[in-house]
Amino acid sequence: MKKLFAIALMGFALASCTPKENKQQTTGEEPDTTATATAAVIAEGAEAPDFTLPDPEGNPHSLSDLRGKYVVLDFWGTWCKWCVKGIPDMKAYYDKYEDMFEILSIDVGDSEATWLEAIDSYDMDWLHVITDEESAESLSELYSIEGFPTKIIVDPEGKIVNITVGEDPAFYKFIDDLFTN
Repeated sequence: MKKLFAIALMGFALASCTPKENKQQTTGEEPDTTATATAAVIAEGAEAPDFTLPDPEGNPHSLSDLRGKYVVLDFWGTWCKWCVKGIPDMKAYYDKYEDMFEILSIDVGDSEATWLEAIDSYDMDWLHVITDEESAESLSELYSIEGFPTKIIVDPEGKIVNITVGEDPAFYKFIDDLFTN
């Protein structure tokens, strides 16, 4: 059993990117890993905190604008190989259940030019917003982001129903179960 747990833990570590990797890659600095008292405790069943960030046209976009439908908050960045590797599955599930949920991809750590190029080159036809350095830190704390990608499913009433860290087939199984039952 211990061996199985160790293998599963290694798989998770291999299937996600950490904020530490992002900070080292974008600034060359070691990140401050001290916990802050202001970090939110995000859990299934909790209210998803609202936020407002700019979309590709520079218009403000809020989570609360999407109330009344299921929303997948997709915290990602082009610097995260697992985020990019998961794009084909995200596209397939968006196409499969397009009328049942919306994806709001939240880019963390990319320049605006890199972000816009990625949206176009990966043909990601859903909603996108981008963080700057300040909003990336505060939103990551608000949502307790521990690795990338992080996918959080919010129900039509604004409650968190699923949190998946890393690129995990269990996320897609949850989507199937949610929309086929």
